[in-house]
Amino acid sequence: MDKLSALTSFVHAVQLGSFSAAASRLGVSQPAVSQQVRSLEDKLGTRLINRTTRRLSLTDAGERYFAYASDILEKLSEADRSVQSAEAQMSGRLTVSLPYAFTEPVLADFLTQFKATYPAIFFDVQLSDAMVDVQKDQIDVAIRMGHILDDRLIVKKLGDMQRCLIASPAYLDKTGRPQTIEDLKNHDFLLYPHIADAGYIELISPFGKPTKVPVSPTMVINNSAALRRAAVAGLGISTAVTWLSEPHFNTGELELILADWSFGVHPVHAVYPSYRFIPMKVRQFVSDLQAYMADQVAFVQTAAVAAE
Repeated sequence: MDKLSALTSFVHAVQLGSFSAAASRLGVSQPAVSQQVRSLEDKLGTRLINRTTRRLSLTDAGERYFAYASDILEKLSEADRSVQSAEAQMSGRLTVSLPYAFTEPVLADFLTQFKATYPAIFFDVQLSDAMVDVQKDQIDVAIRMGHILDDRLIVKKLGDMQRCLIASPAYLDKTGRPQTIEDLKNHDFLLYPHIADAGYIELISPFGKPTKVPVSPTMVINNSAALRRAAVAGLGISTAVTWLSEPHFNTGELELILADWSFGVHPVHAVYPSYRFIPMKVRQFVSDLQAYMADQVAFVQTAAVAAE
């Protein structure tokens, strides 16, 4: 038995949830992966994986063995990367999970620029507003907006984006332009589901004081671009990232409401698997993105520099 191949098959099968998925990732047959794991179990004299028709699950022994095996494979990969040239390290697959906001033209431009700058990288971009499991899904880095509560991950804050209230001129001509926060109760709101469920929005006064304002949602959408399009269509007032709304302000499609008030800041984070080593191409992607957003004045203030 090739112990390294068996460990690789075992770890990939656990991470991906099946022998067939591991075989596809490793470029071998499903029976080969299954046999390597079975041989590993025979060598150890204990069962590591419970096989079911739906999904693989680890035994107690498998849980302990998986922790050591995955750490061994990561250390081997780290050793390989440590002696590669900078050019070699800026090549191969780079899997990035991004929020749907990256379909916005100003952010999509960054992705194309990054790929053009590093043509040897196979750029695998996956769009999702959900907090994906970066380890199980084999994600090198995820960019997430909002607060990160999972202390099992390595998190680097890139900066804070200001948020505001927006609506189309046509809607405001019809309903009137709010002059105070009390006027908002008479308006239709287009909101994210979790904000709508709360029944209020929390606005920050010009003096920095947070105030809860009851609102009446008439539409909920879990996508920022779709909310903005609904606002452009004149369906109501929505919350938005100020920077991403500026192109619509410039064309006159949208207006800023109660400019002295804000919807608070929206932090942007890079999230890594909890490995000791972060590849150069991952660090370069995050560094370039932070610099790009800073150059575009996307952040309210200079991004905080956190230890990776």
